Amino acid sequence: MSTLEQNYQRVTQRLINACQQSGRQPGEVRLLAVSKTKPADMVERCYQLGQRSFGENYLQDAEAKIAALQHLNEIEWHFIGPIQSNKTRPIATHFQWVETVCRDKIARRLNDQRPDDMAPLNVLLQVNVSGEPQKAGISLADIPALAQLIEQLPRLTLRGLMCIPENTADEAALAAQFAHMKHAWQQLQQQYPQVDTLSMGMSADLELAVAQGSSEVRIGTDIFGARG
Repeated sequence: MSTLEQNYQRVTQRLINACQQSGRQPGEVRLLAVSKTKPADMVERCYQLGQRSFGENYLQDAEAKIAALQHLNEIEWHFIGPIQSNKTRPIATHFQWVETVCRDKIARRLNDQRPDDMAPLNVLLQVNVSGEPQKAGISLADIPALAQLIEQLPRLTLRGLMCIPENTADEAALAAQFAHMKHAWQQLQQQYPQVDTLSMGMSADLELAVAQGSSEVRIGTDIFGARG
């Protein structure tokens, strides 16, 4: 068994255990394999193990992989990095999901540049739930306005919220941030019934995020190994 296969099995089992401990079904939480900086052949091997959703932060790196792996019919690409205005066209063209929308201008550009023959682009709003000045993302209070804009853009579909919580060992602080996200997400669902995704939790806080209601966890190094 390869190291990648061992890692993948370990992560998927950890996710199953987290769901069971929280009284949830494993199918309720999607595993997003963060494949940034990793070569296409490693992504393909992970796909062959059953993984379908992959997250990319760097556009140029991602475009090469997406082109190389076009033959994998069920692969799903999520853009999870910061979005510059001059990069919206290729993001709108090559990805099925964008998880880091936090500006009106970016939302409009993604909508305008999404090809007519493609399904609407699935969008998550990135929320700066910890309020750290160096982090991208809107405040919890700004969610309704950006959600309303996206709802009016025909080539985008609002699917939910995403956050990167504070980098802290204080589990109570993390739990509080995740709880704020879940509350905001539930409020969003009441207005927009298609909203079904709450993306929070990474390697260090997977169990806590699942317990607090996450529907997607983003795992990179624990699957693919340290950045190469």
